[in-house]
Amino acid sequence: MVDKAYTNPDLLWSPQELAARLSDPNLRIIDVRPTHMLVQEGWIPGAAHCDLFGISLNNTAPEPLQAFMWAIEHILEFRGVSLDTPVVFYEEIAGMRAARGFWLVEYLGHADAHVLDGGFHAWKAAGLPISHDMQAPKVTKFRSRPRPELHWSADDLYTHLRDPDLAIIDTRTDDEYLGKSIRAARGGTIPGAIHLEWTKNLDAHGAFKTGPELRAMYEAKGITPEKTCASFCQGGYRSSHTLLALRLLGYPKLRNFIGSWQEWGDRPDLPIEQPTALA
Repeated sequence: MVDKAYTNPDLLWSPQELAARLSDPNLRIIDVRPTHMLVQEGWIPGAAHCDLFGISLNNTAPEPLQAFMWAIEHILEFRGVSLDTPVVFYEEIAGMRAARGFWLVEYLGHADAHVLDGGFHAWKAAGLPISHDMQAPKVTKFRSRPRPELHWSADDLYTHLRDPDLAIIDTRTDDEYLGKSIRAARGGTIPGAIHLEWTKNLDAHGAFKTGPELRAMYEAKGITPEKTCASFCQGGYRSSHTLLALRLLGYPKLRNFIGSWQEWGDRPDLPIEQPTALA
C-alpha cells in the first residue's frame, strides 16, 4: 500500500492488501452496495452482502438506541461477523456506507475492522478477481461489548453544546447546512457547528486523501486533536465517514451523533442556527 502518512494506517486496506488476505478463512468481507450493483458488476470473492443504508435511528434515547444496536448485531451475525473475525467493509468508493459499517462494529466492540480504500472501483482498476457466485455465510454469535464513549445522543450533545473544547462537525451538503434543503421539521444546523462536507475527505478517485492533506483541511477549520469532535449529518452515514478520517489521523476524542439532523431538526425543544453564508 502507498504510504499516506496516517497515524492509524491499518484502518484502511488497499486492494492489494485485501487480495493477499482472501485465503484467510476467518476474514469477513462485507459488500454494502445496493443489490443492483452486485447484479451488474459482481463482487469481491468471499464477500457477503449487507446494505445497511435503509436502517437508521431517529431517537437516540437509551431504549431505542439499545434496540437499534441489538438489531444491527443480529444483521451482522447472519453475515458471519463476530468480535473474533476480522472484517472489511467496501462499496463503490471509500464511501459513507462502508464508513458507517466500520463505525457500527467499532461501537459494538470490534477491534479488527477495516474499510477498502478506493472501494470496488479500486479493486477493479487493480485487475483483481471478481466473483458472481456468493455463498451463504456461516451464522455466528456477535456477543458485543458496546463502547458508549464513541456516541452521543441528542441529549448528550445538548448537554455539552457550550463546552469550550467541543468541535461539532456538520458533514452535510452546503444547502442542508444553510437550510435550503430541509430534510426534517426544521432546516439549519446545530448551534456552533463547523461545516465541512464529508466528500472533501476523498480524492478524485474515491480514495481517502493523504494524512497531511486531511490534517491541514481539518486544522484550518479549527478541528484539532485536543478537542472533542462530535459529527452529524442526516442519519449517521456521512458523520461516520468524517470520524473515520479523524481516526486515520489519530484524533482521540470522537463522538458520532447517529440520530443526526433527522432527530435534532424534528425536536422543537432543541436549539438550531440558521447560517446565512458558508464560512
